[in-house]
Amino acid sequence: MSPRLTPPGDAAPAPLTRRDRRRNRLIALTLLVTVWVLLWGSFTWANVISGLAVAAVVLAAFPLPPVTFAGRVHPLGMLRFAQRFLLDLVVSSLQVATLAFRIGHTPRNAIIAVPLKVRSDLNLTLTAEALCLVPGSIVIDVDRATGTLYVHVLGVRTRAEAERFRRSVWHLEARIIAAIGSDAERHLVSAGLQSPADPEGPRA
Repeated sequence: MSPRLTPPGDAAPAPLTRRDRRRNRLIALTLLVTVWVLLWGSFTWANVISGLAVAAVVLAAFPLPPVTFAGRVHPLGMLRFAQRFLLDLVVSSLQVATLAFRIGHTPRNAIIAVPLKVRSDLNLTLTAEALCLVPGSIVIDVDRATGTLYVHVLGVRTRAEAERFRRSVWHLEARIIAAIGSDAERHLVSAGLQSPADPEGPRA
């Protein structure tokens, strides 16, 4: 039985069909190739082909558990996610460069716990990957049971800055769910963003 992105309280999902398994493999292949190209930093046919080869080997040698989702791909949401992600890459790179060249300044770091609104393997993976690709932050641990990411963040000095980062992760999650999530997931994330902020601060 595979986990599905279904609202709490729903009945257990039905076993995956052959069509579901093919779709899952295609999605996993696409995501692995995308991450490979992003890590190389340039979109070329050589990177795409090598990414396909690496992804095929990874999926064959380390088969992933059958994870699917109840939603669908939303083209407009995908476009908004891509635009904001590229902007975050540029802004974060400039911020890290500024910290690196500040003479006599020792930046403070923090480990911040961020409980996600949608506690699924797929959402945990995509949100963690997006965070690790942005300079200045890296996921160091994941609590799968509670859907919590523990993120090491560069340049956090106050509790307010830690809370600002946590809310930025929730907004990142919301953009991911807006791109591929179901209506129930989008409602859950939207309601979570409107709720009072989690008072928990940095943990290091």
